[in-house]
Amino acid sequence: MLLLTVDTSTPTVVVGIGEVSRPPESIADVDVRCELSVERARGHAEIVTPMIVEALANSGVDKSDLDAVIVGCGPGPFTGLRVGMATGEAFADGLGIPAHGVCSLDAIAATGPAGSLLVVTDARRREIYYARYVDHVRTHGPSVQAPAAVAEELAGQQIDHVAGWREQAEQFGPYAETPSVPTVVGLVASSGAAAFTDTATGPLTPWYLRRPDALTLAEREQAGGRR
Repeated sequence: MLLLTVDTSTPTVVVGIGEVSRPPESIADVDVRCELSVERARGHAEIVTPMIVEALANSGVDKSDLDAVIVGCGPGPFTGLRVGMATGEAFADGLGIPAHGVCSLDAIAATGPAGSLLVVTDARRREIYYARYVDHVRTHGPSVQAPAAVAEELAGQQIDHVAGWREQAEQFGPYAETPSVPTVVGLVASSGAAAFTDTATGPLTPWYLRRPDALTLAEREQAGGRR
C-alpha cells in the first residue's frame, strides 16, 4: 500500500510517501519512498500542497496510486495544525481514499528508543506538549503544561530517554538522538492496522488540548468583544 503522510504539528512541515505490505507494527515494516521537510514557523498553508506534489514526483508515484492519507493530528498550535489536517483530509476526499489521523507525539515515539520514553514538543506560551511511552506504547497523555509542572508530575518516575524538542527535553532525562519531529516512517508506523482500512472511521479529530488564541466572530460577540 502507498500512503501519503502529512504533519504540520510542529514548526517543521513533514510530507512524504510511505509503503507497507502489511499492517505496520513498527518502523521496520515501513519503506519510505520520499520524505520532504521544511522548517517554517508560519505560512504552512503556502507550502503543504506544493510539497505533496513534489513528494509524488520524487517518488514516482501518481496520486491515483495512493491508498490512504496518514495525517498527524497533534497536539500542536491551532493554526499550523489545522492546515495539515485540512489539506490531508481534502486530498483524501478528492481521491476517494481514507484519511487516518495519528497522534504526532506517537510518530516521534515510534522512531525513539524502547523502554520508558518521554516525548515533548513546543506548545508555546512557555508550555510543552508531552506524552509518556513504554516500549513505544503510549501510557500517558498527550497533555499540555508548563515544564515545571511536568517535572513535578514526573518526580520519582523512571524516564530512560526523552525525545522531541531538545531545548526543553534534556531537563527530564537523557536525550535520545532520534528524530525530534514526526517522520514518514513514524507516522505510518503509528497508524497500525488503520493503514489497511478501506474507509475512514470519521472526520479527523485534532488534539488542540486548549482553546486557540484567535476567537471566531461569534465567540468575540458572545464574550462582549464586538468591535
